[in-house]
Amino acid sequence: MGRSVLKEVYLGIGTNLYDREKNLQDALSCIRKHIGLISDVSSVYETEPWGYNDNNAYLNLVLHVKTRFTPEIVLKRAMSIEVMLGRTRKCRQGYESRVIDIDILLYENRIISKPELKIPHPLLHMRKFVLVPLAEIFPDGVHPVLDKTFSLLLEECSDDGKISKYGSLPDYS
Repeated sequence: MGRSVLKEVYLGIGTNLYDREKNLQDALSCIRKHIGLISDVSSVYETEPWGYNDNNAYLNLVLHVKTRFTPEIVLKRAMSIEVMLGRTRKCRQGYESRVIDIDILLYENRIISKPELKIPHPLLHMRKFVLVPLAEIFPDGVHPVLDKTFSLLLEECSDDGKISKYGSLPDYS
């Protein structure tokens, strides 16, 4: 049987509860173990909540991962990691504080629109907390639907939420 070709995936990770740095470290460790090889990690950014009010600021980053899994399996594994790390989902609609949130931002240049999986992430271009770290590690990457680079989408983004560089995580390899 031949070796499977690794696919390029970009994941957005956010946390605003408890020990946020540890949550990010734990997520990276689990992603490495259950999804694939982490080939790049953005700086960590501190941001205010998007889409709702809360006093707990988020830490956000973007990862470039090489995986052998399909988008559907990456989603299932990402959701399992969230549960392993203590994420609970309430029944109500809307945004809420969370221990960890892992979103598939991009999977190769694929466009997927299923009820349970939308790639590229449908709000990616509207969120500075995603665009800033994504443009840091993939500035010339092109949004497969909007056909614009991530650095250009960041320039055009009207999100006025506060975002500041928090730092970087220690070795992630």
